[in-house]
Amino acid sequence: MSDVRVVISREPDREDRVVTTGTTAAELFEGQRAVVAAKVGGELKDLTYVVQDGDEVEPVEITSEDGLNILRHSTAHVMAQAVQEVFPEAKLGIGPPIKDGFYYDFDVEKPFTPEDLKVIEKKMQEIQKRGQRFQRRVVTEDAAREELASEPYKLELIGLKGSASSEDGANVEVGGGELTIYDNLDAKTGELCWKDLCRGPHLPSTRLIPAFKLMRNAAAYWRGSEKNPMLQRIYGTAWPSKDELKAYLDFLEEAEKRDHRKLGAELDLFSIPEQIGSGLAVFHPKGGIIRRAMEDYSRTRHEQAGYEFVYTPHATKGTLFEQSGHLDWYADGMYPPMQLDEGVDYYLKPMNCPMHNLIFDARGRSYRELPLRLFEFGTVYRYEKSGVVHGLTRARGFTQDDAHIYCTKEQMADELDSLLTFVLDLLRDYGLNDFYLELSTKDPEKYIGSDEVWEEATETLRKAAEKQGLPLVPDPGGAAFYGPKISVQAKDAIGRTWQMSTIQVDFNLPERFDLEYTAPDGSRQRPVMIHRALFGSIERFFAVLLEHYAGAMPPWLAPVQAVGIPIGDAHVEYLQEFAREAKAKGLRVDVDASGDRMQKKIRNHQKLKTPFMIIVGDEDMAAGTVSFRYRDGSQENGVSRADALAKLVDVVERRVQV
Repeated sequence: MSDVRVVISREPDREDRVVTTGTTAAELFEGQRAVVAAKVGGELKDLTYVVQDGDEVEPVEITSEDGLNILRHSTAHVMAQAVQEVFPEAKLGIGPPIKDGFYYDFDVEKPFTPEDLKVIEKKMQEIQKRGQRFQRRVVTEDAAREELASEPYKLELIGLKGSASSEDGANVEVGGGELTIYDNLDAKTGELCWKDLCRGPHLPSTRLIPAFKLMRNAAAYWRGSEKNPMLQRIYGTAWPSKDELKAYLDFLEEAEKRDHRKLGAELDLFSIPEQIGSGLAVFHPKGGIIRRAMEDYSRTRHEQAGYEFVYTPHATKGTLFEQSGHLDWYADGMYPPMQLDEGVDYYLKPMNCPMHNLIFDARGRSYRELPLRLFEFGTVYRYEKSGVVHGLTRARGFTQDDAHIYCTKEQMADELDSLLTFVLDLLRDYGLNDFYLELSTKDPEKYIGSDEVWEEATETLRKAAEKQGLPLVPDPGGAAFYGPKISVQAKDAIGRTWQMSTIQVDFNLPERFDLEYTAPDGSRQRPVMIHRALFGSIERFFAVLLEHYAGAMPPWLAPVQAVGIPIGDAHVEYLQEFAREAKAKGLRVDVDASGDRMQKKIRNHQKLKTPFMIIVGDEDMAAGTVSFRYRDGSQENGVSRADALAKLVDVVERRVQV
């Protein structure tokens, strides 16, 4: 038998190896139990792949991103097999891996119940223990149609072969140039147990699925289109070990406790009334206090940084968005027009930038005015589909802390540098400290302006980002149609990543609006425009902070910073006087004069996550002191009223968490 030469690539090492013809990837990595697939020339392959002369082969371990996807996609197949064993009439949709798990869609007569999911999961455990082998077969289109004649959705996917997009999930099943079926074979007899149209790759055996759990089911349109039948989707998760599965489930439990929608109701902060509509929130008094404190501090910092505040209306003639290009590129995200003024179309604004351009253009501008930094708390409206609306984090009406900076090309680099520093420092003031940056570049199919302009804007943004010394992650094709973008990604207290501030360089809108300034030599020049939303939206940032702090907001943001707890009715007036002194210093201090016993009052305000409790009894009244109780239950007794007030003022002014 002849030999073949292969290169085994495992970053940062490369190893040349000579093996016998017919050697498989499994034999190449024999004894390496964590390896579940191979990447050959950048393409994922099953371990049954026979290596060829000149191949560059990279091992894929189960803990890698590719390995996790293979694990989860294989588990989706096991789930689909289990469903059809329990519900033989079920028709198969698609079953791709997703972040932290997988799903599979089924056409069944009745929606799955929680009890059904328990039965399906038990059946999956049986299949996993059988150690069925996954085996790949290349088939012709005619053979595939014959084998899957009872699966109408698979037949549709076969018809889409070569033209299916990744968005509808079809290419998860049919792949690119060839059709493949994966058989689940009995480990002992080789008998066929189940099969599915799929491009793979898969784990060698179901025994290599260490830990999984079914999570929930939901309705989903076939291939995401409302024109298609409604199917039942089962979501699950799978992990390389039982410990990792437990850690993930613990994380979900903690995330559920922190859900801003749940906390918003428990703490009486906001609601989204059905009578108003999905994605349109109202803030209650306590939520209004937090929001105002957020806005007031931001406003002060912006004024210190040389921003000027402007205000613009909520609706405008459609011609404004024709001029900006939004009706060409963003119409699907806008509410339908309103017919006013003898047939003139008016739109609720989805963004503020076109109106800020009109403010810049309202009179002649000199280079001496630049950079001109316009800032607005501007409420915008976007037509989000009901399936993606989620509390305050994905809303239909929200307020952006929106800034547009107009500067010369010569000022652009320094402005971006100082702007990014300003953004990160302000986010840190609100208690977020773990960041990385993402650079979104041009979508080749969706942009305006010249390639040269885009390249200059992108490189200037890249250099500004690199100066921050933070990780910089590429986002190819992720930019808006008018310019590249830097987004600040922040991790919260439990490690979730949220997109925060965005900074976009725009050479195009100034041209579309014919914006000009007078240069030192008297010539008319075009300004550069920088778009910047620091919070993203106030509502979304409110939700992120609420979840980050699990509702226990730092004292400077808390709706009630301290509450007076009288031991008896005789102590109420003393505490009310203390509260008046505190309010005179700008503090938010209440007194609980209800008829509840002291211990119940303490429990109630612990649930409301009030930062401090000021407890007073007979000894305190006699000595002119208070007992100072913290969130963690610790307590300082005999604190003078003056010291207690000074302590409250200090923690609020320093914006620290307690």
